[in-house]
Amino acid sequence: MVRGCVARLFGVTSFLAIAASMSGAASAQTLAAAEPGLEVGEIVVTATRRVERAVDVPVAVSVLEGEKLAILNSSGQDIRFLSGRVPSLLAESSFGRTFPRFYIRGLGNSDFSADAAQPVSVVYDNVALESPFLKSFPVFDVDNVEVLKGPQGTLFGRNTPAGVIRLTSARPTDYYSAHASVAWGTYNTVNSEVAVSGPITDKLRFRVSGLLQRRDDWVKNDYTQTMYEHEFEGYRDLAARAQIEYRDGPLDVLFNVHARQLRGSARMFRANIIEKGTNHFTDWFDVEHVAQDGSNPQRLDSIGYNLQISHEFDGAGTLYWVTGYERVKVYSRGDIDGGFGASYAPPFGPGFIPFSVETGGSNTPAEFTQELRFASEKLGNFSYQAGAYFFDQDLDGTGGSWNLDGSFNPGSASHLDNRTYALFGSVEYTPSDNLILRGGLRWSHDKKKSFLYNTPDPAAATSTVIGKTSGSKWSWDASATYKFTPDYSAYARVAHGYLGAAIKNDLTAGLSTIAEPQTTTSYEIGVKGQKRDLYNFAVDGYYFDTKDIQLTAVGGGSNVTRLLNAKKAKGYGIEAEFTVTPVDRLVLTAGGSWNHTELKDPDLYVAPCGGGCTVTDPLVTVGGTTLASIDGNPLPQAPKWIANFTAAYSVPIGDQKELFVFTDWAYRSKVNFFLYESIEFTGRSSLEGGLRAGYRDLAKKWEIAAFARNITNQIRAVSGIDFNNLTGMVNEPRIIGGEFKISY
Repeated sequence: MVRGCVARLFGVTSFLAIAASMSGAASAQTLAAAEPGLEVGEIVVTATRRVERAVDVPVAVSVLEGEKLAILNSSGQDIRFLSGRVPSLLAESSFGRTFPRFYIRGLGNSDFSADAAQPVSVVYDNVALESPFLKSFPVFDVDNVEVLKGPQGTLFGRNTPAGVIRLTSARPTDYYSAHASVAWGTYNTVNSEVAVSGPITDKLRFRVSGLLQRRDDWVKNDYTQTMYEHEFEGYRDLAARAQIEYRDGPLDVLFNVHARQLRGSARMFRANIIEKGTNHFTDWFDVEHVAQDGSNPQRLDSIGYNLQISHEFDGAGTLYWVTGYERVKVYSRGDIDGGFGASYAPPFGPGFIPFSVETGGSNTPAEFTQELRFASEKLGNFSYQAGAYFFDQDLDGTGGSWNLDGSFNPGSASHLDNRTYALFGSVEYTPSDNLILRGGLRWSHDKKKSFLYNTPDPAAATSTVIGKTSGSKWSWDASATYKFTPDYSAYARVAHGYLGAAIKNDLTAGLSTIAEPQTTTSYEIGVKGQKRDLYNFAVDGYYFDTKDIQLTAVGGGSNVTRLLNAKKAKGYGIEAEFTVTPVDRLVLTAGGSWNHTELKDPDLYVAPCGGGCTVTDPLVTVGGTTLASIDGNPLPQAPKWIANFTAAYSVPIGDQKELFVFTDWAYRSKVNFFLYESIEFTGRSSLEGGLRAGYRDLAKKWEIAAFARNITNQIRAVSGIDFNNLTGMVNEPRIIGGEFKISY
């Protein structure tokens, strides 16, 4: 069903794009003008669930939009391309394109399990997505991406103590417009997007858009005796979205249906690529070669719907209704040991393979969301918002493993019921033109119940592990913004958010663990300013205190995924962003953050690696088991430094024609892959850059360009597997190609 929906949506999208291009000349007077490139303008955000200037908002918020967003996403990458592109944001995955894990100011969750709870919320078209599988929906035909840092638990969905990544699709227009682009590059990488929008009647309008991303298999399997794939890392990722909007005076109704189909390789695990005693690659490492005896397929099919209704009541405010439903089915299988054979079944390699591990399974999360919210107009010096929220998730999963001879060992099955009920409200008071005071409060009740069965068929299970948790929590925020002038302000904000109690079903170990809710209190001050067409800037400093932080100890010598609470974690740092036009037609942007995180729990120990890494934490032996103290360690995947830079320059060469060049760079300092510290599983610092240059005809609205992503071809280990060898995962290689874009 999902496959058919994707094919039909993509087919309709392509047909309408052709039709729009054929009718472009007749409709030219009604079309919107294409933006001529990057400019410094006023930044508008929806961080407070209202449309406001960024300079007026008491939140550290970063925005990616327009040409900059399109360029960063031009080489067929998935949503992880956002990593490092704004201060304090990092993204990584051990599932590849289907399971992004986000970290803001160091707060995140490195767990790879389907039932993992994440403290960074992804809100796509006003619908909060809980499952990481749903958070992986591609970024295409969007107006912008906003990254809100710090707790946002008053007005946004659920589970937002670290922050929110908010994506907003481009809406239907009341004039005919279309755009299409196709890029081709290294490894036969294709990135193609198309969108068509326009009126059906004077009150009804539509928008359809589609995305095709694909790449050939480019990693050769040097183990010639494999019974499975001889090449890996290719993919074909199709996504489509169709929207119908009805607008009649104060009433606006928007219906959105979207779907995705992915076929390709799962994450590539590479055995023993890290040299013992260092965090550098071994001499035999080659990013285009592996040697594995297992299979590595991945499939994803998803479909979702949302209905957004708003009605303006003259002189009172606007009532908003948001209903969302999302469902995805994912199958993934991987050669976790990263090599071939085993010590008990030689030959084996590359390097030492103590035992063979190949696992996989399917997961099917389905989520329903309902929100009702009223936002008042300005009532004298006051305005307010109030609403109710409901979330319901059902998650089913199965797993198993494969032997060296290819025979399958059925594993467990699991089911999770996850519900949230919430009431929320916020108020804004402006005692003078220079001062804005805000405060918000939210009550949430979470309820989870999990079932872990000892067979893939729950009806045939002879053992069932049941886990339950429920409870209510308050989240709140208070802030003050002082405006020195209309374009310069300072703010202070304190916010309290939480991540609901979590239940983890470990299909491999056949056990269930529960972690109590974690709470985060954040303090933040900042300054913002702008001068239209010249510059804008934002600088902030923050401190957070997270109590009962939820952590996941993954792998270790016993290869058991265990959910636990640490007493607390603290973090503090500084973030800054600047955009400036020093001379005509040159736009520079820069952003950076310094983030310090630290776990505080002298009584907490975890199992360190079982594959020969060099642990630098204090070790103790308890009941014959060696454990590592993690007190004082930084959080996993939490670099101290993140920095980014872009430069865009254009040269006129005729009437509305120009040459242009754009370069972008993103840096992050070293990171820990796990809760414990070791030399080998400390990721080296990385610096990735991109370049795009070409020719643009502004009158005819087309352009052609050459591009390069990861232009220096810097390859780094970005995560690891630690239970039986020094297995690592690496970043994307260099992609060089060309792109053609046209719009009407």
